Amino acid sequence: MSDTDDTTQLWLVERSYDDRDLIVLIYATTDGAYELRKELAAAVMHQRRMVTTAAIEEPTANLEPVTDDDLRERYAAEATKMADSHDPDDEV
Repeated sequence: MSDTDDTTQLWLVERSYDDRDLIVLIYATTDGAYELRKELAAAVMHQRRMVTTAAIEEPTANLEPVTDDDLRERYAAEATKMADSHDPDDEV
């Protein structure tokens, strides 16, 4: 993870909404070891017509390790399922 030009592909594993009108997207690696959490204002996503894709490429340095074993297993299962059933650019 030391090379700042390295990117990692992550797959959408969770989408939720909170009481602040934020859409929370969690992307993870297919082994569940790393995650990236994005919080986006629902109004901004709608206004800019932003779409959620099945996968994203993100600089590896921006990823957080998943330290909880159960969560890592769940993320691995969800990410693998998404990778098996979608192309990375599929809108989900």
